Amino acid sequence: MSSLAVDLNRVGFLLVTGASRGIGQTMAVECAKELKPGSLVLLLARSAAGLEETRAQILRENDRVTIVTASVDLTEPSKEELEGIIGKSLANSSKESFEFALAIHNVGTLGDVTKWAGDLDTQGIWREHFAMNVFSVALLNCVFLATFEKHQKVVVNVTSKAALEPFSSMSLYCSSRTAREMYFRCLAAENPSIVVLNYSPGPVDTDMAEEIRTNSIDVQLKSTMTNLFTDGKLVTRSQTTKKFLQVLKEGNFTSGAHVDFYD
Repeated sequence: MSSLAVDLNRVGFLLVTGASRGIGQTMAVECAKELKPGSLVLLLARSAAGLEETRAQILRENDRVTIVTASVDLTEPSKEELEGIIGKSLANSSKESFEFALAIHNVGTLGDVTKWAGDLDTQGIWREHFAMNVFSVALLNCVFLATFEKHQKVVVNVTSKAALEPFSSMSLYCSSRTAREMYFRCLAAENPSIVVLNYSPGPVDTDMAEEIRTNSIDVQLKSTMTNLFTDGKLVTRSQTTKKFLQVLKEGNFTSGAHVDFYD
């Protein structure tokens, strides 16, 4: 077994952001299914209704875990707010009982795809996008690491091929994904004891994919995404989550590495 292989069949703490729908919801359900009794799952997203649906799905698969949800806007959270959320989730649990702590940073937005890079000419657009997609993620991760300082820690960044390659009309998304991924690569370089995975789920059939094929100013990109959808070639949430769990369990990657669904 690889030294980076992660055994989820233990008592653990699981944090998932963007857990109310899409990939985040499926990852939360499938990871929680493997946890042992006494584990705690903390789900974060804006939609309280979506979080309750995720909770219900988890409990149908594993009713032996404790689930805490927090409806929160992660655009510009303070460190104190994030500490409060994680602290409150642990109010009725003993940290010492957890054998490991896993954070899945899935939250993210696409950004404005109706404009070319040269037309995104206000600081507000860039600040708002990076606040949600980079700054809040890094801040939450710092709070997570400090909270579970003495535990085995696994950190997953749900990234994208857009972190490595430019896509026309997606300069906001590509720029923020690159910055976010580099943050986690630096984290891995600084902390050999932490398992860090940048997982790229492939072109998944989500609201984000629909937004690209509907609103992108780039005709070729719209056409490509539309053809993938029409031909049934978009990756399903179930497929990419299965691959993600396989990668995590086998541990055949370098900590901090970018691992794609198609690898």
